[in-house]
Formats: sequence, structure tokens, C-alpha cells
Amino acid sequence: MPYVSINPATGEVTAEYADFTPAEIDDKLNLATKAFHGWRQTSIEERSLLLTSAANHLESELPTIAEVLTKEMGKTFASAKGEVGKCALTLRYYAEHGPALLADQIIASPASKSGVRYEPLGPVLAVMPWNFPLWQLIRFAAPGLMAGNVVVLKHASNVPESALLLESLFRRSGFPEGCLVNLFVPGSQVAEVIRDERIAAVTLTGSEAAGQSVATAAGSVLKKCVLELGGSDPFIIAASADLEKTVPMAITGRVQNNGQSCIAAKRFIVVDAVADEFIERFSQGMRDLVVGDPFEPASNVGPLVSAAQRDEVAGQVDDALAKGAIATAGGARIDGPGFYYQPTVLTGVTREMRAGNEEIFGPVAVVYRVDSLEEAIALGNDTPWGLGASIWAEDPAEQEQGIRDLEAGMVFVNAIVGSTPELPFGGIKRSGYGRELSGIGMHEFCNAKTFFVA
Repeated sequence: MPYVSINPATGEVTAEYADFTPAEIDDKLNLATKAFHGWRQTSIEERSLLLTSAANHLESELPTIAEVLTKEMGKTFASAKGEVGKCALTLRYYAEHGPALLADQIIASPASKSGVRYEPLGPVLAVMPWNFPLWQLIRFAAPGLMAGNVVVLKHASNVPESALLLESLFRRSGFPEGCLVNLFVPGSQVAEVIRDERIAAVTLTGSEAAGQSVATAAGSVLKKCVLELGGSDPFIIAASADLEKTVPMAITGRVQNNGQSCIAAKRFIVVDAVADEFIERFSQGMRDLVVGDPFEPASNVGPLVSAAQRDEVAGQVDDALAKGAIATAGGARIDGPGFYYQPTVLTGVTREMRAGNEEIFGPVAVVYRVDSLEEAIALGNDTPWGLGASIWAEDPAEQEQGIRDLEAGMVFVNAIVGSTPELPFGGIKRSGYGRELSGIGMHEFCNAKTFFVA
């Protein structure tokens, strides 16, 4: 399958690239391997300067780069600019803190000197999704490159312009050729690339099915992998929640990136004492959102990434409505060019409905009402996924109960689930394993080499 860029706001094909030939793939892997042998010998100070250079390029070219993201996957221009800025911030974080995070860790033992040294593994294959075309790669590449690894990028087939932009960014920033190489290969060839002896490890952000495929291939050759997969994040509203603060953040948490985010709030679980007011305010807020051209400043929500993705969301909603769910907001496609869907709120969803069992990757919220916080947390945990969760409560005891009892890789209190370079990012259960960001994410692709001096 070739790499095709389609503008989701219009349906227009804007660019198309052929898959690489076996010879082209071989050349790219050789280039990455050669680059690694030199890059691993560079000083921490030099790596830091080059990460800073990449951040400078992102900031100086921010509107131009953001335009590529909006045209290629449909996020609002404001959201795209935010993504570019966040990438620059993360590059600067690792440029500043990378040296300390990679410093030898001295550990007392019977030795005269002993501890752990962090050394790079080699070329790491990064299999990336379309929904955050820059950020998903930068959050791995910034710590990975700082640690001395090099990056082999296999991006989603519908964001080729973003993939080429990333490859160009690091070259223009002064990184040696081969520190980040792009591969245009179909998904069916990913396992073969993973098994190639020149690839040291693999990281994937994507679907559960893609994670299973990558993990199987990596396991067959005993290579390290980190998987960040899907989620059905609960957004729990406790009795003590301040709805003036909570409702606007519930709307933002659901429709961020046009609802196409693994960490977007998807299941809104509200305690009965505040349920009527929350549902009324939340539904009205979703109805008030402006859906339209992602370049228009007034637009809150842009199109879904593709016709197929809109069909998937519509199918999930239609199934729920046919089986008795109620749409208190939205519930239908938007006619005209582009792949738009109404911001939607569903109540009365049950396990017999697709919306009660599947992750919805679009601007659709499912609201449940329960009798108590204990029941809310139990329902929040009743899912095969465990990426993020948030709890909204003013009572410190309720806040602590959520942090303690929610089964997720990340729990946010009175904040929507997000990511920041200082803190580890990742999930449990079918949401994957391993971590990105922070020192933990950097060390995932390092050899934690023990040294012992007698």
C-alpha cells in the first residue's frame, strides 16, 4: 500500500509516495547502522547542542510545520501549533536534563566502586501513528537520540509529509546523516524489519492488533520493545467535584485532537448526586462546539482523519442508538465535503452495544451514572485497557481514593490526562507495557550496564 496524504477537510489527495524497494530499505538500514557507530561516540554536550538546534528549528518554522499537520490529519491549526511547541519543549528538556539522567549511578556494594552505566542499544525502529504525527515520534526520539541511539522511522501510511518533515528536521538541525532515517514500508513488512539484525529494538504507538504483531516479531528474535496501545480512559466525577471547572475540561478532554487520542477521556462516569447537572451542562457544551474548517480560528473540532474512520465512529454510534442508547447531543455525520462528525454524548450505553465495549476514536462521549465513588472506580477499572484515568473531586480523601484504586498507568486529579517530559507515560493491561518520557523512558532503550570494581 503506497503512502498517500489526503486532506481530511476536503477529501483531496495531496501527495503520494511509493513503498520503498528492498534495496532502498537495505540502504536506509545500512545508513542507520553506520550513523550509530559514530553517534554513540559523540559527547553528551554535542548531543545536547543538536537537540537544542532541532528545538530552535521547530520554533522558527512553527506555523509552516503546523500547517502540514493540519492538512495531513485534520487537527485544528491551534492544536497543530500546540503540538509543534510541545515537541520543541521536550527536545529542550532532554538537552538540559539528559546529561544528569544518563550519568553513572553509583551504588554501594562490597566493591570499592560499583553501579550502573547507561549505554545505547543501537538503531531503534519507531512504528508511529497518524494522530500526533510529530509528537509521537519526538517523545521517543528526543530521549533516544540523547542516549546515543539512532531512529528508524516507520510512520503511518497516511502522513508521509510529516515523516519526510521529521527526517529533514534532524538533518537541517545538524545531526549526522542517518541519525533519523525514514522508511516507507507497508505494515505487512514491519515484522521483517524488526527481525533484521541491524535493528536493536522497537517502539510502537498504535492499536492493540498492531501491538500484538510487533510484540510477536520482537519476541521471536528476543528484542526489546515498548508498546503504547489503545485506551478507554475513565473520567470520574465524584460528588465533591466542582462542575464549573469540571465540565469545560470534560469537553476538552473528549474532543482534543478531534477526539482522536489514545488518552482522550472516553467514558464519563458520574456519581448520581451530581449526574443530572453534569449531563445537562456537558451535553449543552458539546452541542455548542463549532465543527468546521480546521484552519478557521472559530473551529473547535475539525474532521476525522479519513472516511473510513468516520464510518467506524458512525457505526459505533448507530449501533448504540439502535439498541436503546440516547444521544443527548449530536449522533450523526455532517454532510458535505470532508470527514466531519457531530460532537456526541451517549447515555444508556450497555455491554450489548459496540460503544460499551470498544474504544471510540472520535468526538463521542459515553456517560454512565452510578451510586457511589466506589462503584465509579469499579466501572472505570472494568475494561481490558489501562492507559490513563482522571478523577474530579475537591475532597482530598476522594482524590486519594482515585489515585490508589484506579488501575491505570497514569492517574490525573482535577486535570485531563496528558504528557509532560518530566513524568513517565504508558499503560498497563492491553494498553501496552514499558514507558516513554522521563528518565524511565530514556532508560528503556539503554543497556543498564552494571560495573563492579573489586
